[in-house]
Amino acid sequence: MGGAAAVAIMRRREREVIDDFRAADALSPSTAQSYTAIGLGHSRALKRLHDRAVIRETAPGLYYLDEEVWEAVRRTRRRLAVVMLIVVLALFAISLGIIRW
Repeated sequence: MGGAAAVAIMRRREREVIDDFRAADALSPSTAQSYTAIGLGHSRALKRLHDRAVIRETAPGLYYLDEEVWEAVRRTRRRLAVVMLIVVLALFAISLGIIRW
């Protein structure tokens, strides 16, 4: 499997976790729920989101989605994608001789 496909699958699984938290209305410390109540098992996507503080634990076994952190993560990912695209285009232009290094 290519790297881009793996990233796309990972992103899709993260979005599914986010959607599950939204559907369960686990969106604040006061509405935090267990993974079981939300209908989730442990997964790599869930761990990644927890490690980035998108999914927060309020009490042992109770979790909620921090929408502000999720939006910040998404903005950071978009900026990184734009920078990577610019670098690739610049390298392509250099290889064609359009830009001199």
